[in-house]
Amino acid sequence: MVIGALSLGAAPRLIARFGAVRVLIPGLVLIAAGLALLGEVPARGAYAADVLPALLLLGTGFAPAMTALATLAMSAAAPGDSGIASGLFNTAQQVGAAFGLAVLSTLATSRTAALLDDGGGTAAALADGYRLAFRVGALFVLGALAVAVAVLLRRPAGAGAAPAAGQQASVSQVPPVSDRSHAR
Repeated sequence: MVIGALSLGAAPRLIARFGAVRVLIPGLVLIAAGLALLGEVPARGAYAADVLPALLLLGTGFAPAMTALATLAMSAAAPGDSGIASGLFNTAQQVGAAFGLAVLSTLATSRTAALLDDGGGTAAALADGYRLAFRVGALFVLGALAVAVAVLLRRPAGAGAAPAAGQQASVSQVPPVSDRSHAR
């Protein structure tokens, strides 16, 4: 519910006010923090104290980050290419998520199996496997944050910046990530 409410309400307004890049970066920081918190949940942790705070951070970060990413991806497309750009963005998002889940699941399963083989308890082994996966996931997001900062903040002055006072930004005002155009 947090993701849906923020994606439909607050995220577009934040992007219009501050620009997509300035919304993406804190969103990624919140996602990394949420995953890092999940990487510390004890085997016998309580939902309200140990899991809920991390999920709130994840939801609060995911909504603006994904909305900002979609805005940045679509802003680089010419109107005639918007359908293919949208399809490419959604495909990359789905494939990336599936690949990331496969890697993290493999890490969690391997760690859990190793601990069980060493005589560890089931709950402790599972928790440790999941903690490893969440910590690695947090590192992946920090890597994405580093790439976003390096690539998006190096753009020419005004690119991805907030609109001038009194102006509303639209997707058409967000400059493309690259200056390359498609020849037809």
